[in-house]
Amino acid sequence: MQTKKVQVFWGCFLLWNLHISSSRTIYPGIKARITQQALDYGVQVGMKMIEQMVKEKNIPDIKGSESLEFLKIDYVNYNFSNIKVNDLSFPNTSLAFVAGEGIKALTNHGTVNISTHWEIGSPLFQDVGEADLVLSGVYFTGIILLTRNDFGHPALKLQDCHAQVSHAHVSFSGGLSVLYNSFAEPMEKPILRNINEMLCPIISNEVEALNINLTALEVLTKIDNYTLLDCSLISSPEITEHCLDLNLKGAFYPLENLTDPPFSPVPFVLPALRDSMLYIGISEYFFRSASFAHFTAGAFSVTLSTKEIAEIYILSQPFILKIMATEPPVINLQPGNFTLDIPASIIMLTQPENSTMQHIVSMDFVASTSVGLAILGQRLICSLSLNRFRLSLPESNRSDIKVLRFENILSSILHFGVLPLANTKLQQGFPLPNPHKISFVNSDIEVLEGFLLISTDLKHEMSSKQQPSSHSWGSLNLISGRWREKPAS
Repeated sequence: MQTKKVQVFWGCFLLWNLHISSSRTIYPGIKARITQQALDYGVQVGMKMIEQMVKEKNIPDIKGSESLEFLKIDYVNYNFSNIKVNDLSFPNTSLAFVAGEGIKALTNHGTVNISTHWEIGSPLFQDVGEADLVLSGVYFTGIILLTRNDFGHPALKLQDCHAQVSHAHVSFSGGLSVLYNSFAEPMEKPILRNINEMLCPIISNEVEALNINLTALEVLTKIDNYTLLDCSLISSPEITEHCLDLNLKGAFYPLENLTDPPFSPVPFVLPALRDSMLYIGISEYFFRSASFAHFTAGAFSVTLSTKEIAEIYILSQPFILKIMATEPPVINLQPGNFTLDIPASIIMLTQPENSTMQHIVSMDFVASTSVGLAILGQRLICSLSLNRFRLSLPESNRSDIKVLRFENILSSILHFGVLPLANTKLQQGFPLPNPHKISFVNSDIEVLEGFLLISTDLKHEMSSKQQPSSHSWGSLNLISGRWREKPAS
């Protein structure tokens, strides 16, 4: 019951976002651009996947009745069962963008080799055996329309499907196969007709099955114990003759408060590049919302016991540090430079033996850090390095020996305590939008004004045993546990 309530909550949240977005312009926090190079690679991968899928697929029996006028037989009932695809080849296959619509798929001169068990019967005779069927001149063209549904999922629909097999050659074995092979040609015509009638409905059903799987994808990703990331589409894909652009929400929310941050994303434009398969633009808004959500959720506070540092600085007692952000860390993306300024307060306490906790000193400071970037797997990994920090003190106190000593202690704590701890957390990384079983290769990250630009090629990991899950983006840490609906028992 609790799970169903949570799902209704998510649904209402997404519908509310839809209502709000309809009344004002919404800009994406993440943009993803798919280029023609990705489509060309998709053809290579797709053909291998289709070959594997078709060979493993259970093909329904083909049954019917035909008159064989050349044999003066009014009708023959036939049944082709245990149909298996042994080999297929589509040497001329392409995918291309159709501006404003979708992706056009085209294949011709394809061949398919099929084996099957057959049964035939008429008032005069019955027989069974095996047969090999070769289909040649396989042709297909259609446009896959790409849109967005009300919950921010991508949606697919097949339009203008045209599919045809030009030739079918059947070779019988077993039973009276010598006789049947002598007049196989007339029997090939009904086989060809049945196959051609089935092709577009079969292809449309496969596209619809894929579309249903897409609607089951989670668009809200649990990042950690504090936040969620919304990667829903905010608009239908934008398609030109050269590329396809996806505009994603790219916003973080505290787990317990799905309210938009008090600032809005600003528009940014991906550069007109085509050398890589995929380009991902991650805006400053993405990181600002992450900073705000974690701050709101209370993630930016830490308590450290610093016995070792106390010994280094010849303090009589080990002390306890409480460090907490006083405002959301400030993000700044400039060409070649990603900085993070952390406004915080620090309280130093000590507790002598057999005594109560004693306050030593407390003050505010701002730590200025540089952010290093890397891609590991399908995640963006960030790491912090301290540039400087500034104590918030009256000018008259800056020369105080106690303050100077504390400044040195704080520097050591930040360098050797707080930042390593933060970097350990950051090693979990931010999930990047990517299809199932796709890895990023030849990746490059560039910091531009207001956004990061990731340029990458793609590599598909084939698996003969594990099938894609209909509820997973692949490497993303999708919402689990109490957030995900349990399968019906």
